[in-house]
Amino acid sequence: MFFKNDSDRGKNAPERGIVPLLPLRDIIVFPHMVSQLFVGRERSIAALDEAMNRGKEIFLAAQRNAKTNDPTPDDIFGVGSVGAIMQLLRLPDGTVKVLIEGKRRARIRRYVQSDAYFLVEYDEIVESSVASVEVEALMRSVQSTFEMYVKLNKKIQPEVLMAVQAIDEPSRLADTIIANLPTIKLTDRQALLEMEEPQKRLERLIELMQAEIEILQVEKKIRSRVKKQMEKTQKEYYLNEQMQAIQKELGGGERDEFKNEIQEIEEALKTKRMSKEAAAKVKKELKKLKMMHPTSAEATVVRNYIDWILELPWYDKSEERYDLVEAEKILDEDHYGLKKIKERILEYLAVQALTKKLKGPVLCFVGPPGVGKTSLAKSIARATGRKFVRLSLGGVRDEAEIRGHRRTYIGALPGKLIQSLKKVGTNNPVFLLDEVDKMSTDFRGDPAAALLEVLDPEQNHTFNDHYLDLDYDLSDVMFITTANTLSGIPVPLQDRMEVIQLSGYTEFEKLNIAVKYLVPRQRKECGLEEVPLDFTEGALRTIIHHYTKESGVRSLEREIASVCRKVARRVVAEGKERPIEIVAKSIPKYLGVPKYRLGKREERDEVGLVNGLAVTNVGGDLLPAEATVVPGKGKLVITGLLEKGMEESGHAAMSYVRSRLDRLGLEPDVYQKVDVHIHFPDFVRKDGPSAGVTMVTALVSALMKVPARRDLAMTGEITLRGRVLPIGGLKEKLLAAHRGGIATVILPKENRKDLRDVPRRVLKSLRLVLVEHVDDVLREALVLPDPEAIFGPPKGTLEYRDGELVTHEAQVKAPPVPTGEPTPAAPAAPPGA
Repeated sequence: MFFKNDSDRGKNAPERGIVPLLPLRDIIVFPHMVSQLFVGRERSIAALDEAMNRGKEIFLAAQRNAKTNDPTPDDIFGVGSVGAIMQLLRLPDGTVKVLIEGKRRARIRRYVQSDAYFLVEYDEIVESSVASVEVEALMRSVQSTFEMYVKLNKKIQPEVLMAVQAIDEPSRLADTIIANLPTIKLTDRQALLEMEEPQKRLERLIELMQAEIEILQVEKKIRSRVKKQMEKTQKEYYLNEQMQAIQKELGGGERDEFKNEIQEIEEALKTKRMSKEAAAKVKKELKKLKMMHPTSAEATVVRNYIDWILELPWYDKSEERYDLVEAEKILDEDHYGLKKIKERILEYLAVQALTKKLKGPVLCFVGPPGVGKTSLAKSIARATGRKFVRLSLGGVRDEAEIRGHRRTYIGALPGKLIQSLKKVGTNNPVFLLDEVDKMSTDFRGDPAAALLEVLDPEQNHTFNDHYLDLDYDLSDVMFITTANTLSGIPVPLQDRMEVIQLSGYTEFEKLNIAVKYLVPRQRKECGLEEVPLDFTEGALRTIIHHYTKESGVRSLEREIASVCRKVARRVVAEGKERPIEIVAKSIPKYLGVPKYRLGKREERDEVGLVNGLAVTNVGGDLLPAEATVVPGKGKLVITGLLEKGMEESGHAAMSYVRSRLDRLGLEPDVYQKVDVHIHFPDFVRKDGPSAGVTMVTALVSALMKVPARRDLAMTGEITLRGRVLPIGGLKEKLLAAHRGGIATVILPKENRKDLRDVPRRVLKSLRLVLVEHVDDVLREALVLPDPEAIFGPPKGTLEYRDGELVTHEAQVKAPPVPTGEPTPAAPAAPPGA
């Protein structure tokens, strides 16, 4: 059984009777519901009196419209409930207070003729109750939903919830719950009363309660939000009142403090030097500020704007030094080498010393990481007596970073340029725009385009920041920019700068930098200043060659620091008195197995193996090229992680060799019977045209089966007619040849002018052959008994020995090649040698 109190009423015939009718306004009495009513209409009081005489039963039905005072049968719903009068009390004002309990549903059959009151004949509505799992589940769902409703509606007593939980009859459960839902409309209540099946009544009740629960939840959220807002407002009001009272007791209030601020601004305006436009703007904003309330948001914005204008160094300048001797001394102290760069900077300062004006090109230092671009700008500031300010542009994508935000935005600020000038406090600093090639563009604008005005000496005297909305003079600022590559800088921006290329340091420069700067700095940082520690030249060169591979000296300093830390640990254990010498053999003990190998020449002359020369981002290096010939059908394969330009150079080399087969003593169709493979062994990306002569020599050596000289290296591009074209990076390539033990280097004749940049000692240790045609390259490179029989005598070839030019015609010594480089040390021995 699902229900404890199953009624047998449904098995009997429906009850029928004649009872008085009491029309109700805005209330429906359900079965099992006790209701207290106040009755004032005469016909209703007469109906109550008749009911008391007939056994206290009365028919309770609701009016369709509560405002109707004299209802007719058409104004009364046809379904109601038969109730019993429990208590009746007549009040002094003529109304009657009655307590009625609903007993059962009933439908009006007909109205019986009666003038004093409504008398009706009714038929009882028999409720069908079917016990099933579905009904039980529905009852539980109704009870849980009602429990949720009670939690949200605090007006319902907890005892009602307990009574509902105890009901196990579906019809009574529905009637009890609907009687305790005061917010349900009259039409919905009447519809529930007219439903005969308890299951449908429960389903409709759930829908009504869910709707009411949603409304109550929204009301709760609104009440909570309003309460918090009221509490916050009351708290702020209370604190403001307290603050005002405290300030009043201290002898002043917010108004007084505001007046003091305005007075301070007026005093500062009298003493601050600024442009006429800026002074007029401050006066106008100050006038607006006086009319505002101190605590208003607009007043804060205006005050911040005035503060920015007053704190900017409009005409505040630091005293500049024009002593070129002192400037040169400072540059030499801070940086080793960089002779051309230092000369350009001194020329720049000399012009300023004569004209007393800065107007001139903006310097742009372009070079690989770690070569000293940023520190060079600091040295310029120290040499000229200016203050130094640095702004990193790496990753900047928003134009507002340069030009600032307009004041209409919340939290708006000037751009980084104006902020930096305010921070440094002078209008003529050395302003370093670092990593100018790392800027990017997105929907917020192009910051590189905003820099066009900043870096143009013809325009930057009227630079307009969006926040200030005033013309600011940047012409006294010495702008210096740095970049790793020119390709990342837009062409219009490049046009406004004088580009100064900083190439990577040579091994000799790195050695001197390590001795003069890096080792003393790391000894100081590791606490080894009082320790007798000596780094030998061989040890430093071993670190340079076998533990670093870079253009700059950052990795070199890290490796020296690593050695110093291990020495510091040893000093703590053994004491400071014992002298320590770091030699080449001991470097692996401090730094481990060597990370890099040095390019060296081959042990013997090989067929198809030729030494080329290349420049990488970490300096020069030997670039061996191998060529082999196998039976095939004339296919050419070039491998070695090459870029497209280098592959095309290889095809040009093959075409030239095919055009010279008769001169080389080979069969005209030999290339149709073989496949040729050219390979560059080192697995690093290679590009550029300077390997053309190397590939031609390797091809000819492989086809003629003649070995190439192992102690010879070459560089140069070729044309299809055999001309040798000039190349770049000659200094780095000759240094690599010197390191690798190469005796002879073949290079294009048009590169003779670049020999001026090569260190003197390298020139003296190498034999240089300057050529114009590939025949001269092959004559020198191939091991032939009589090369002139094949290639003829030299044509326009120049030769340097011991750094001096030797002419083949008269063997007369010419003046040596001038060079300003210091004499370098000898190449390093490998670790453990």
